[in-house]
Amino acid sequence: MSYDVVMSDRATKEALFDAFAQVAKALSNGRRAEIVDVLANGERSVESLAGEVRLTIANTSQHLQILKNAGLVIPRRDGTFVFYRLASPEVVSFWRALQGIARESRRDVEQLVHEYLGDDDVEELPMDELWERLQRRNKLVVLYVRPQEEYDAGHIPGAVSIPLSEIKKRFREPPTSKHIVAYCRGPLCALAPEAARFLKSKGYRVKKLLEGAPDWETAGLPLSRSSNAE
Repeated sequence: MSYDVVMSDRATKEALFDAFAQVAKALSNGRRAEIVDVLANGERSVESLAGEVRLTIANTSQHLQILKNAGLVIPRRDGTFVFYRLASPEVVSFWRALQGIARESRRDVEQLVHEYLGDDDVEELPMDELWERLQRRNKLVVLYVRPQEEYDAGHIPGAVSIPLSEIKKRFREPPTSKHIVAYCRGPLCALAPEAARFLKSKGYRVKKLLEGAPDWETAGLPLSRSSNAE
């Protein structure tokens, strides 16, 4: 093999690994990682994303462009609005794997998770057990506590939408005879633990689901979508 061929192969290999690194680099910014976390629950407009991550629309658009160039998100234009979604379910798996590696390898990250989510005094219900109980039509209420637009984008079949901002006014809606399972976006969403602690303080038998809709779908389980999300 000639020296030129070897160098050509080397250049191709370097370009390949640089492309891999570009994808990883796209998540080297915390706000971009947060955007991916939001989009894991469904398509959102640039304006909605900006409000969620508390950035200007211009800054949010810049972050989205980097994620788009890395192949992690896909835009869709509807009139004067631009909506973004994750490019594939594999992006959710990539994001979850990154979270897991960080939590396993860095003690400070795990400590930050505990500080963010609060005291872990509510029992967790595994996803496969919840699915089994739903199939048996067990006496439980699955409660989604994030905003309505995320519920519309995809929720566990039969789940009820009561956003955390409304739960203090509406907590009497679920019958006290039934168990409650509160869930939100996923492992790093603080709303389900907060809702579960509140409901527990009101005498409800409540557990929290660690996973969110994207994990549910990745596991091959069905999601329901509201008609206004189509």
